[in-house]
Amino acid sequence: MELEAMTSRETWPDETEEATNTESPPKSRCDKIHETISNWILPANHRDTYLERANCLPPPIFIISVSIAELAVFIYYAVWMPQKQWITLDSGVWNSPFIYRADKREEAWRFISYMMVHAGVQHIIGNLALQLFLGIPLELVHKGHRIGLVYLAGVIGGSLASSVFDPRLALVGASGGVYALIGGYFMNVLVNFKDMVPLFGIFRILVIVTIVGTDVGFALYRRYISHETGEKVSFVAHFAGGLAGMSIGYTVFSCFDKNLIKDPRFWICIAAYVACVIFAVLFNIFLSPAP
Repeated sequence: MELEAMTSRETWPDETEEATNTESPPKSRCDKIHETISNWILPANHRDTYLERANCLPPPIFIISVSIAELAVFIYYAVWMPQKQWITLDSGVWNSPFIYRADKREEAWRFISYMMVHAGVQHIIGNLALQLFLGIPLELVHKGHRIGLVYLAGVIGGSLASSVFDPRLALVGASGGVYALIGGYFMNVLVNFKDMVPLFGIFRILVIVTIVGTDVGFALYRRYISHETGEKVSFVAHFAGGLAGMSIGYTVFSCFDKNLIKDPRFWICIAAYVACVIFAVLFNIFLSPAP
């Protein structure tokens, strides 16, 4: 018995050495993607929790589906309809059942469907690039139902704000939804700045400010300075979408591992949003100077 015990003890170091030399399995491509995304989207104290449950299913269906639909509608009006939609807003889109127009505001679906049409190729390329570049990583982390909530909050808020502050102009493009995503992400970067590598956080803020400044500057140029032919469109949706993102979007994005409906901040933001929606609806019914 003693010999057997001594023999078994002699084997322990080898077994320990084998256990020590055992390497962890290599990371899959999906794991590497999620690790990179978590570094961009989440503060450091949430990344481990996210990586424990991260998977590539379901894929980012919402953002991809919306982008395909917007591109398909643009191609329809630019290629199959005889107009100059490649460079500016023309009669085909102006008469579209999707565009928001003040004289057609009783057709309530237009307050959402305007996101499907765009005022030229540079308009849709900019929106698609932004929403795919930022929306896909956000949807992988937060899933489609939450991204859809933030995106549509920006779209609806954008059209209602435009109907109040720029009531005589039409509205096209997905900028309200895109800026809601940007606003929510921007607030998360600011609030969690100390949990990020300083230069990395500064870089992200500078990228967002540069993109937003360029896009808004171009929208203001088209609205007030450009003498190109075609109908003018409102730019108010940019700001309203951004505000929706900085409130609802920030709350949604900061609760990725929590039950959203139990967060009082979410309901405060929803209550404020609903109050603004009710005001805008009443304004359009009783006070709007538009025909």
